[in-house]
Amino acid sequence: MKRFTFAVGLCTVLLITSFATEEPKPTPGGVVVDKEKRTVTVSSKVALRKLPNLDQVYPIELIASWPHPRGKKAHETVVTFDVNPSEVHKGLLALDLKPGKPAKGENAKAEGPAVNVFIEVPAADGTGKRLTMDKVLLDPKSKKPAPKITFRFTGSVMSPIDPSKPDEKTYGADLTGTLIALFPVTDETVLQTDWTMKEEKYLKLEVNTDVLPKEGAPVKLVIEVPPPK
Repeated sequence: MKRFTFAVGLCTVLLITSFATEEPKPTPGGVVVDKEKRTVTVSSKVALRKLPNLDQVYPIELIASWPHPRGKKAHETVVTFDVNPSEVHKGLLALDLKPGKPAKGENAKAEGPAVNVFIEVPAADGTGKRLTMDKVLLDPKSKKPAPKITFRFTGSVMSPIDPSKPDEKTYGADLTGTLIALFPVTDETVLQTDWTMKEEKYLKLEVNTDVLPKEGAPVKLVIEVPPPK
């Protein structure tokens, strides 16, 4: 895992400066930035919903995470990937976005520019079909689709690499592997929604297996930056 160490007072400034001056390139794990289409695309796989180390299936709280066992929340995600979340942060900076502020806790709400998030699945004609999250997620009891979701580029907090060395910090999402969170259960992420912890109590969501390929199948996670108004 790539890690960046920063002095406490300058950590966030230095991180964003370094990201802004680097031209994003495709990585071995599969992050592609398309400036013309204003997209960041991440090679992914449909996540396992029942992990071997757990005795139950947990509701969805993430859209994208590292897989088990590296991913801290791999038991409640839609897709998994193998790159550092900071690589996606770099890509969004290259599309002229500035991160806002991640949220964590009962009354917290994410801040940052809105982006569109899709899962692109193979189509019968050989092309890719983009699915919005209201198509991907549903209430398992009522079978109703998830309500409208707005995703925001928050960026991650900086977190200690080693608890015994609190002054040495890195991009927090690169420690947990969380890329997109639905609820403010963590601020170590790159994107969050407008939902709060109040919604988490009522929205016990599951993936729609009628539209997603089988678990483990390759898909693409597409983050699209709307054109400036």
